Parts: sequence; structure tokens; C-alpha cells
Amino acid sequence: MKSIVKEKSFHFAIRIMKLYKYLIEEKKEYIIGKQLLKSGTSIGANVREAINGESKVDFIHKLGIAQKECDETLYWLELLKEAEIISQKEFDSIYPDALELLKMIRSIIIKTIKTNIKTKSNLKITHNL
Repeated sequence: MKSIVKEKSFHFAIRIMKLYKYLIEEKKEYIIGKQLLKSGTSIGANVREAINGESKVDFIHKLGIAQKECDETLYWLELLKEAEIISQKEFDSIYPDALELLKMIRSIIIKTIKTNIKTKSNLKITHNL
């Protein structure tokens, strides 16, 4: 099954890995870079876990973690920009992608919760990410 959020989060993780490499090699920024690497690559990992969730509750829980990791990634990007470690241009090239992922994940969570309320079921769900 093709999943847009799965695909986007995977490609975003690759971009984060490249940014991390740039941060440590060019900017000598190790601490925030490592935090960004962890949160930015965790988004896709949690999306994949959600897709393979055993129940709606598990699905929502894993997407909730992905949402938190995505928001944390936005924070680190904002911090790097404000501290002038990355340029406005560098920030502008990646920040919208993180914001888009966050909106997609939140939308899926809301849709799933609404469906769950209607069906009051905790059976294995069909994912239409």
C-alpha cells in the first residue's frame, strides 16, 4: 500500500541526515545537530510503527509520537535559524516540509479519532495514509 505520509517522512529523514552532516562538518554544531537528527528521523520510524499498529489505539499513539517528534524538529530548526547557525535560505528550504508533515500527521490523527468515535471499535484498522 502506498502511503504519502510514509514516503514524505522517509524523504524528510534523508534531508535531516544531510543537514546533520552539514552541521557537524561545516558548522561544528554537534549538540543541536544530534537532537535534530534524532527527532527528524524518528518521525518516519513512528509513522511506520503506526501503519503496523495492532489497534486503533496503537495507531493513534504511534502517530501521536510522530507528531511530537515533528514539532520538536520544528523547534530545533527554529533554534538553529535564530542562533544564525543555518541561514534563512537553508531554513526556508526544509522548514515548510516539516510543517507539512506535522499538518498531515495531525489530520490523520483527527480523522482516525473521529472514525473511532463513530464506530466505537478497537479492531485492526485499514490505513489510508
